[in-house]
Amino acid sequence: MLTEQTDPFCLTAGKAAQMLAQAPWRRFAVVGDSLAAGIGDPTPGYAPLPWGDRVAAALPPDPAYQNTGTIGATTGRTLANQVDGLLAFEPDLVHIACGANDLWRPEPDFGIVEGNLRRLCTIAAGTGAQLTTFTLGRAFTVPRFPDFPERVRMLNKLTRAIAAEHDAVVIDMWDHPVNDRPGLISADGIHFAGVGQAVLAAEVVRALAGLVPGPAGAAVEQVEARPHGLGRFDRLAGASRVDGRELGDDRLDQRHARGQ
Repeated sequence: MLTEQTDPFCLTAGKAAQMLAQAPWRRFAVVGDSLAAGIGDPTPGYAPLPWGDRVAAALPPDPAYQNTGTIGATTGRTLANQVDGLLAFEPDLVHIACGANDLWRPEPDFGIVEGNLRRLCTIAAGTGAQLTTFTLGRAFTVPRFPDFPERVRMLNKLTRAIAAEHDAVVIDMWDHPVNDRPGLISADGIHFAGVGQAVLAAEVVRALAGLVPGPAGAAVEQVEARPHGLGRFDRLAGASRVDGRELGDDRLDQRHARGQ
């Protein structure tokens, strides 16, 4: 059985810190939904830490960290409820994770989703911060919506395009091999369990390390001969891309929060 220490997709805390030792970021903010918050069941053999907490722990030295990820938040709710706190925090590194909850409507309005995401990224970029985001993975199906994979692909396409407008780092989890892992998804069927949180954090660290100059940043090229063949750090159309996930409607998210 794999553990965090033997999982080829994970990074030890020491290795993650080494890769970001020269990172310039001191104020890390995360906004969005329950994926941003890192909701998920524990996985035996993996530390019960959300992905964002793991990334914050790897940044030097003792960075300020604010995570306003909210269960059930749509793109519109993120704009309405989290922007003021983001601006007051004055971040220099911002991760945006939202859009998944918009997909649970009978007919998602991708025009509204695109407008909300673009506005949110524009506001975040206006702080001068480096932006990061990730695409949703393919690790689940939603029988209620037979077209759900196409919805996810559309959201991922919007995410990549808007990220490119702001030179944002995109961690592309859609086809990451971890999607095929048994036990990846929590019991609620919509969130990464502990193993997914660990892998997701490792991919974010690898992506950020690709922006760090000098020996620490260069270590990203040597960390692993990435066994899954993904996770390379490229500049595509102005966006940084590294080759997860989260989905949940308000009712499922609220039920999860109540422990049901």
